[in-house]
Amino acid sequence: SRDVWAIDEFGIDIMYLIIGTERALLIDTGIGIGNIWSVVETMTHLPYDVVNTHHHYDHVGGAEKLRDYFECPVMMHEQDAFLYRRPVDRLLRDGDELDLDGETLRVYHTPGHTRGSICILSEKSKVVFTGDTIFDTDLGRTDLPDGSPRDMIHSCRDVINKWSNAYTIYPGHDGSATMKQVRQYNQEFLDCLGK
Repeated sequence: SRDVWAIDEFGIDIMYLIIGTERALLIDTGIGIGNIWSVVETMTHLPYDVVNTHHHYDHVGGAEKLRDYFECPVMMHEQDAFLYRRPVDRLLRDGDELDLDGETLRVYHTPGHTRGSICILSEKSKVVFTGDTIFDTDLGRTDLPDGSPRDMIHSCRDVINKWSNAYTIYPGHDGSATMKQVRQYNQEFLDCLGK
């Protein structure tokens, strides 16, 4: 059995801790001003890995502390790792799989917000951790230095639009939503699809 916890860092961002029976996985590490390692320690004593959905400071701020303090491996897409400029233990690519107690979490490369933005999908649990790629009612910004509106359109058309309405997205900010709700209320997503 596994537990999934949303950890809100002072309303700035949301990290997700997935606790399995033998290991845990922390998706994003926040801005680093909060004591994320203390929070994680109160929730589990299992060894865990860190996956950063992209390189922006509000998602990787605590990664180095966690890596040094807990010796947990840090993972990130290869196209964002060079901008992170800190040690990354595993470079991720589209299609890579992470195993958590027999449940496969698949990495989807979804550039647009950054070149190396990723989403992490569990087909078994019908959930997707989307970082800043897609939210309930909008998309991640593409006007920052390594963002690309064209890449975001392709990510929406070629990746996100293939997720069925049964999936629930868990973004790095704001609340969760089903893909059915995204298809009803997220006009930026619909614009990328030409609807």
